[in-house]
Amino acid sequence: MVEPVGNHYVIARPVYSENAFNEEHGKLHRYHKTFWDHLKLYFSCSPQRVKKIALRLFPVFSWLPAYRFREWILSDIVSGINTGLVAVLQGLAFALLVNVPPSYGLYAAFFPVLVYFIFGTSRHISVGPFPVLSLMVGEVVTRLVPDDSTGNGNSTNTSAINDERVMVAASVTFLSGIVQLLLGILQFGFIVIYLSQSLISGFTTAAAIHVLVSQLKFMLQLPVPGFNKPFGIIYTLESIFSQITKTNVADLVTSLVVLLIVFVVKEMNDRYKEKLPTPIPIELLVTVLAALISYFVNFEEKFQVAIVGKLEEGFQVPVAPDVGILQNCIGDGISIAIVGFAVAFSVAKVYSIKHDYPIDGNQELIAFGLGNIVGGSFKGFASSTALSRSGVQESTGGKTQIAGIISSVIVLVVILAIGFILAPLQKSVLASLALGNLKGMLMQFKEVAILWRKDKYDCVIWVVTFIAAVLLGLDIGLATAVAFQLLTVVIRSQIPSCTVLANVGRSNIYRNRKDYTDIYEPEGVKIFRCSSPIFFANIEFFREKLITAVGFNPLRVLRKRNKALRKIRKMLKKGELQVTPKGLICMAKPTYESDEELDNDKIEELDQPTVMTDLPIRINWDTDLPPGITVPQVKLHSIILDFSSVSFLDFSAMTVLRKTLKEFARLDIDLYIVGAHEGLLDKLERSAFFDEEIKPSMFFLTIHDAVLHILLKKDIANSPKLKLAEEKGRSSDYAIIPRNGLRSRECTIPTETKF
Repeated sequence: MVEPVGNHYVIARPVYSENAFNEEHGKLHRYHKTFWDHLKLYFSCSPQRVKKIALRLFPVFSWLPAYRFREWILSDIVSGINTGLVAVLQGLAFALLVNVPPSYGLYAAFFPVLVYFIFGTSRHISVGPFPVLSLMVGEVVTRLVPDDSTGNGNSTNTSAINDERVMVAASVTFLSGIVQLLLGILQFGFIVIYLSQSLISGFTTAAAIHVLVSQLKFMLQLPVPGFNKPFGIIYTLESIFSQITKTNVADLVTSLVVLLIVFVVKEMNDRYKEKLPTPIPIELLVTVLAALISYFVNFEEKFQVAIVGKLEEGFQVPVAPDVGILQNCIGDGISIAIVGFAVAFSVAKVYSIKHDYPIDGNQELIAFGLGNIVGGSFKGFASSTALSRSGVQESTGGKTQIAGIISSVIVLVVILAIGFILAPLQKSVLASLALGNLKGMLMQFKEVAILWRKDKYDCVIWVVTFIAAVLLGLDIGLATAVAFQLLTVVIRSQIPSCTVLANVGRSNIYRNRKDYTDIYEPEGVKIFRCSSPIFFANIEFFREKLITAVGFNPLRVLRKRNKALRKIRKMLKKGELQVTPKGLICMAKPTYESDEELDNDKIEELDQPTVMTDLPIRINWDTDLPPGITVPQVKLHSIILDFSSVSFLDFSAMTVLRKTLKEFARLDIDLYIVGAHEGLLDKLERSAFFDEEIKPSMFFLTIHDAVLHILLKKDIANSPKLKLAEEKGRSSDYAIIPRNGLRSRECTIPTETKF
């Protein structure tokens, strides 16, 4: 019963072990579903289940009938127009990262949006090209279709190379879509949990560096080949600086001016976003202005600049992926699929929390997978969601994916009708627009200092991910980063936090004894906590920390005792020792034997429990032993292991833990495990963990229960009255009174048992 007393509480209950608690309160047997039960449920069929599955596969039918037309349509139209204009320009710019003609960027900005409208669960993200994915696809393109090494830059040869590159980009996109679709069908949406926020941040920042370096050749108009290999970024910079004197000044100046204008206006949009009705479409204004200048001024003759080339009007005929290409980029397809989903899901999660609606990771995989399959079939490249574009769609009032449909209509108009206006646009302008969208990712460098203060492991993950992705490439870098991140998890779980606890404030509260001054430690009792799962990788660490905490190695002490017993038996047999009421007295000069001689005789017996039944006296190891016999003294009589933070215990750990507990038990030390999660006791029983030395009665509900049990047991042993009451079965009825000022809010202990 709990009775409030001011801001205190008083608890009156018996001291409970796990077994006593379950016996008194009658623990129910619950049926746990088996794998076959889940399988039957998964394949069961009913009208309600069919409807639920249909709505889950086609989320559009769950929110579209409830669409608030009058309230939302205007906001979605305005948002869709703004997002569509940005999508057009980003599609053109990010196509340069893929090393394909810019017109194919429009396909990547169109088809995935239509698919996501039907299958996606987020209402606010803008689906389409993303610079990191575009660069990853571009690395595959340059690896499989390198630049023309013969220097024959005629239009026929360039067109053939472009066609091959488009096919590679489409094939790897199709493959990544297949991977995402399969992961979604197999319910692998949880895979994103293995990509931490620190890893994603470091990876996208490294990708931004790759984008920056890859666009330098367009800004400087230098013939720089692609280096898709480890340390390729260094080779690229070396090639750029070796040709720096050949820079096209007109393109460089144009790029810097465009970049400066875009950067300044974007800063204004961010600073005054609450006052502006809609962000200034600076990319659109710059693009239109640059296209008009390029159209009316013959830049090719005056400044010798390269232009985008003719944007093809209309749609390309859908094609099947090239099987040969698919075989050469399986790893790339998997990494592109995972990175694309991780980024999109992270952004979608932010908006779902902000606007309070659920998203389904598995359905998102299906939506992006189908989007990439369709986009790849129409010669587009991989899509995800760009942070800046999604920010535009949400900040301009977008309520649903109707805004996405409106944005795709804008892209469609450009593809079918007005693409020719953008034909004279300089590649240096598109390169500047691509770099202008990297500000958010490059600003992530600030996170390093923040992470160092908050969590040094996360900071190290960020730095290692960034360095690996920059130097080794995005694909190898991502694999390295994931492996390193999992290694840090292993290290952290392999070296758990282990502490010795003490009673704080004479209450039922136990904390690290190093953190408080007002502590109480029961004499001869050690309370040890491990704040981690215990498994094969850290069980030896757990054992070592426990030995350090108690101050002695139980196996060493046990062996010393057994060696001492061997010596005592031989001395008694030779008449060198005599039993008296005062103990053992040495009657003659003993003959000493080395430890090696004792060890070589049945050494396996040294690890067994000490047996004194054949001796005329029971030896007290704390009293003086005969000359020449020394055994480490053990001041402990009880050890409490706090398992409240131990989420699981594997079989390997059980074996070592059982062995360790036996070693302590053979020294006549009582062992108690407290706070174990439900099911651990059953698991240990199924694993044959218990025997004559290790019993289920060692489990208690809380640390305080175990401490009170120990104190009561000690008092019963020292008090004839309590011992008699205990024999009559009435020990649990004693009122509990604090010892040394234990406050009444804690718990009850028998009258003679005090702190």
